[in-house]
Amino acid sequence: MAATIKDIAKKTGLGLATISSYLNGGNVREKNRIKIEKAIDELGYEVNEMARSLKTNKSKIIGVVIPELSIVFITEIISIVEDIFRKKGYATLVCDCRTDPKIEKEVVDFLYKKRVDGIINMPVTSDGSHLKQFQDSKKPILLIDRKVDNLLSDCVLVDNRQATKSATDLLIKNGHKRIGFIAGPKDIYTSIERVEGYKSSLLEAGIEIEDRLIAYGNYAINGGVDCLKRLVKNNPDLTAVVASNAEMTIGTFIGIGELELKVPEEISVIGFDNVEFAKAMNPKVTIVTQPIKEIANETARIMLGQLEKNNKENNNNSFENVKLTTDIIHGKSIKNIS
Repeated sequence: MAATIKDIAKKTGLGLATISSYLNGGNVREKNRIKIEKAIDELGYEVNEMARSLKTNKSKIIGVVIPELSIVFITEIISIVEDIFRKKGYATLVCDCRTDPKIEKEVVDFLYKKRVDGIINMPVTSDGSHLKQFQDSKKPILLIDRKVDNLLSDCVLVDNRQATKSATDLLIKNGHKRIGFIAGPKDIYTSIERVEGYKSSLLEAGIEIEDRLIAYGNYAINGGVDCLKRLVKNNPDLTAVVASNAEMTIGTFIGIGELELKVPEEISVIGFDNVEFAKAMNPKVTIVTQPIKEIANETARIMLGQLEKNNKENNNNSFENVKLTTDIIHGKSIKNIS
């Protein structure tokens, strides 16, 4: 015979109201949560998720929409976030939109119809129109890594301008003036910010900004290869490059290898993210690192906080905008040419 809520009450010594609150997604004391979960496991009690969803209008599912599942930076964040949500009784439904605004709109509509409780989005659409249904429904929206200027929502970002400014500053400090920049797509928030950081470093140092020293790619490995080759071809006097994401950093080194250039003797390089790749290279690569664990923790904290507000019907339209700092891990891929 299947276990019932009364069996859980008998085993835990807790009241039916407390157990019902837990089963319906409400707040219970931590020690009571542990007792209930242990009893559920031992008794083999099965929660009717569909019935609970209809009763509470809460699915206990959080939708996540990302540009590319193949990007290491994204998968590392989602992995940590999923673990945190799971411990709090939430599942995640992750959708990869292939960096296609049309697919992004389709998967957001899909998640809305699935009645997810909130949505986390690393947007590829620049105007935020794909999130209108969620905005109208007052369900929590959290943007990570990228911001949409005309959309009121919580955001977890890094200081992209400072990230690439610091990288370019380091090259200038080592005597470089002909510095190429391998950027992402022209219309993506992170790419725009990182290009501005590069430019501000040059301006501060009194170095002329030249369009031919900026190569725009697709945030993929093949984009890094193509950008590196274009920069070398168009700038025979190039002495250094900054790659602005992990995949294009890999592509940069593939391109350098195909052109048979030596790092750092013939070209100095600063990469972005992917610590293990940087360590594995010979010479070890100097890279900008983003605080992935911190991004994930802040993402989970803010989303869970907003869900709690919604559960209490206390949505006061207050939004958090968190901006985290990056760091540089020094390797041996920069030559001092002062």
